[in-house]
Amino acid sequence: MSQAKKVVAAYQHTAKAELASVEPDLAIELEVRKDVKKGKVIKKQLQALVMKTISGLPHGVIKMSADIPGLVETSTNVAVIRTEKGKISLITSQRSSVASEILEVCQMVGYVFELGGAKVERNEGYPGWKPNLASPILKQAKATYQALYGKEPAVKAIHAGLECGIIGEKYPGMDMVSFGPTMQAVHSPDEKIYIDTVDKFWRFLLAILKNAN
Repeated sequence: MSQAKKVVAAYQHTAKAELASVEPDLAIELEVRKDVKKGKVIKKQLQALVMKTISGLPHGVIKMSADIPGLVETSTNVAVIRTEKGKISLITSQRSSVASEILEVCQMVGYVFELGGAKVERNEGYPGWKPNLASPILKQAKATYQALYGKEPAVKAIHAGLECGIIGEKYPGMDMVSFGPTMQAVHSPDEKIYIDTVDKFWRFLLAILKNAN
């Protein structure tokens, strides 16, 4: 047990040094529980395969957009690891605004899994939605915002999954724009919406519909 405590303490020192700016309150603790019965552990050979596979998996940004400075175009991340009865499952997630690049990065991740002896399964995933800066509806939205609020809106593309990707896949060529009230820390326990922006968003939507050709 003393050796385990030393390992945990050493790793905590390393982790805190690496993540000090993003996780200042990080704490890694070792808890000794007497009520847990001894059970089977993963065999060393399988442990090695799992660790090598995780280490070999790409994680993070794969490609930046050539059209929009600072925009991530394609990424992949190691998401969830589960140990279940008789198996270990590892879920990864891939995103891109370019459909062909989603297929390419999925193939790359799949090859790493296969090299580690894993069985690879793929779901339908989330289709990409490539930004169209020449979009007619975007032009209309910008002009409407300018007329309504007296200033030009900030038009941005983000690296995220949107329903527009699904709609665009079902109706190729549909012209779309996405906007809404101001939100913060979306999909987290700290998610917030700025209530005063809801009315602003609603009036903007009505004005776009009124001005649409």
